[in-house]
Amino acid sequence: MSDLSALSAVLGAGLPATFTFLYQRVENLLDRRGAPEKELATSTPLRGDLALPLTAGEQELAARQADLEMLRDGLDSYQHDPARIDAGDLALLRMLGRLRGTLEEIYGQRLTFVGEEDRQPSGPYARQKIGTVHGEATAIDAETISGQVESDQDITTIEKGGKVTGIRARDLKGPPGPSR
Repeated sequence: MSDLSALSAVLGAGLPATFTFLYQRVENLLDRRGAPEKELATSTPLRGDLALPLTAGEQELAARQADLEMLRDGLDSYQHDPARIDAGDLALLRMLGRLRGTLEEIYGQRLTFVGEEDRQPSGPYARQKIGTVHGEATAIDAETISGQVESDQDITTIEKGGKVTGIRARDLKGPPGPSR
C-alpha cells in the first residue's frame, strides 16, 4: 500500500524516528503476539491521531506473520547499527514502505508521518470490496471514535433486504472522515 522510496526528501532527518516507530510496531507484533499498545512514545513522528489502544486484527496478523518476520530480519542490521539509517538507502526505504503498508492492514489504521502532507492523516480506516451483499455489511462499528476515521466501500450489488453501513459509532469525538 505504501512506498517510502518517494518520501526520502520529505522524511529527511525524521527517518530515524520513522524507522524506530515502525520497528517497534513489528517487534510488538512478533514478540508480544500483537498485545494491544495502550500508549505510544511521546516522540511518535506521526501526523494525525491513532485510535488507541493500537490493536492488531487477529486474522490479518496471522495471515501476514511470515511477511513481518521477513521484514524484521531485513531491518535488524539497521536496528543494531542506527548510523546506517540513511534517506538515500532505497532498499531500506522500500522495506519500510512494505512494513508500513503491512502494519496499516493489520491495525486498520493509516500511518502517516510528519512531512507527508499529500497523504491522509494517521487514523482508523476500513476498506471493503464486496461483490454482493446478501445480509449486512458494516465497515466500522465502534463505541467511540475520536478524531478522523475513514470508510471506503466498493460494493457491486446489494440484494433485496441487504444493508450496508459505512461507520456506526455511538459516540463521535471529532470530525468524521470521508465515507465513500
